[in-house]
Amino acid sequence: MKNIITILLILWLPVVSFSQENDKNKIKIKFSGFVKNDFFWDTRQTFSAREGSLLLWGKEVIEDADGNDINAKPNFNFLSIQSKLSLAISGTEALGAKVSGKLEVDFFGQANDNINLLRLRHAFVKLNWTNTELLLGQYWNPLFVTASAPGCSNAGSPIQAFGRNPQIRLTQKVGKFKFIAIASSQRDYATWGADGPTSKYLRNSAIPEFNAQIHFENNPNFIVGFGTGYKQIVPEIQTAQGYSKNQKVSSYNGIAFMKIKTKTFNFKAVTIYGQNISDVLSISGFAVTKIKDPIKGFVEYSPLSTISAWTDIQTNGEKFQFGIFAGYSQNLGSSKKIVGEIYGLGTNIESLYRIAPRIIFNTNKIRFIFESGYTVANFGKTKDTNGVPTDLTSAKNTRLLVSVYYSF
Repeated sequence: MKNIITILLILWLPVVSFSQENDKNKIKIKFSGFVKNDFFWDTRQTFSAREGSLLLWGKEVIEDADGNDINAKPNFNFLSIQSKLSLAISGTEALGAKVSGKLEVDFFGQANDNINLLRLRHAFVKLNWTNTELLLGQYWNPLFVTASAPGCSNAGSPIQAFGRNPQIRLTQKVGKFKFIAIASSQRDYATWGADGPTSKYLRNSAIPEFNAQIHFENNPNFIVGFGTGYKQIVPEIQTAQGYSKNQKVSSYNGIAFMKIKTKTFNFKAVTIYGQNISDVLSISGFAVTKIKDPIKGFVEYSPLSTISAWTDIQTNGEKFQFGIFAGYSQNLGSSKKIVGEIYGLGTNIESLYRIAPRIIFNTNKIRFIFESGYTVANFGKTKDTNGVPTDLTSAKNTRLLVSVYYSF
């Protein structure tokens, strides 16, 4: 950690030295972050990232010749990979706006193969005028609204959409309203297709994903809003028969959210409808719904839709806080009959729900979180003509988690 801080200071030293010659543009640098340790135990094998750190759901029931569930094996892990370091920069002006920036890293890695290595979380520049803000860089996905984010572990994935994306985000304040327009690409969180999760499907469409949102903030204690988005991908640029291919998958998403804060508790609620949103770790994808030319291999695709909803309540005690997360996701399948391959994440899950109560103890800069998460995923052995799983079997997992934070 000291080595990382030293490197960052060296990198920024020329900027700081230059700024001291001009007090008006004097750069201010602030370090922050936390050391986080997670200790968890699951009642069955799980589908997750980074050795179980990012839990999505328990693996499906697979019986051996004696009728024993192979995945009904408990397991545990201790990890510190979510520890993070943030660098906030401010103090200068450009184009009549106040300029600030943020660089944030952790040790989560970009894939299971490079777990424990540095990963870029946020890296953006902001220009702030009186009522206008322009953000350029990597920041939260539009379907993850920080004002109404759950307080449970793993940010409620896969029920709550989760991810960070390189983007251009313009925010305009008008009274108590915020109007937000976003154009984004993909990086670590990408669409799942024939070659697994990769950003090339979106890049090959030649246009970014577009989102628009409206937030109403009566005061910091009451925020409500909604938004919509459009995304287009190109799953392949060449057919198996060697012909140039440019078939696209167009999809839409929508979000509605609320946050209410009182002296005694916080209440948050989010509903998300999404098509082909596997890039935000949600149960979703796309499928072949028409064979246009079997000789050349040309097909048409349709997105798979998912609807999710959750609520989170947490008390506001100074030392002790109590909270509970409850959420549900439903696989709606395709609006068209599926005639070929299905691509995506969790497409064999018909529905999923989670209930996760927690206790938080704060003392000075130390935080202890004790959480129990009960997740039920309903897997289908078959699918109907629209891709919705049928003949269901439930996989139930309970995770016991203790997290310890030291913030600085």
